[in-house]
Amino acid sequence: MDASAVTTADLDLIQRIIPHRYPFLLIDKVKDVVLNESCVGVKCITFNEPQFQGHFPGMPIFPGVMIIEAMAQTSGVLVGLSMDLVDKNAKVFFMGVDGVKFRRKVVPGDVLELHVKALRGGGRVWKFEGRAMVEGELACEASFTAMFDLPKA
Repeated sequence: MDASAVTTADLDLIQRIIPHRYPFLLIDKVKDVVLNESCVGVKCITFNEPQFQGHFPGMPIFPGVMIIEAMAQTSGVLVGLSMDLVDKNAKVFFMGVDGVKFRRKVVPGDVLELHVKALRGGGRVWKFEGRAMVEGELACEASFTAMFDLPKA
């Protein structure tokens, strides 16, 4: 696969890059990929997701920690494409999350756009800034660091 030509990732390609699966795969697609720099993940928030049974009954709100996780999964796809990790069983782990701010509720019916930008990377440890947007309005922002467990050659 020539990752340099990829500008989008559908669900199939996402699952070939990151190990997350239902119910914890939190992105539906990735678009606007600029290798080693940035991309935008997309998560369609639907009422039938399991977290809404308890968060909160009668007032479903997508949990903030899951927004941050969705940003991290988006960044994992960016790194996977940038470092040619498709079908290579790489794992990704959080190392730190900083400066998190929540600005609006995310509710069923919203389309969450996860804008991630690589601040530092190229090896095992990458640093990102992320912004979660709904219809152009900021829902969450954070900086985060992740370590990639690269497969042995």
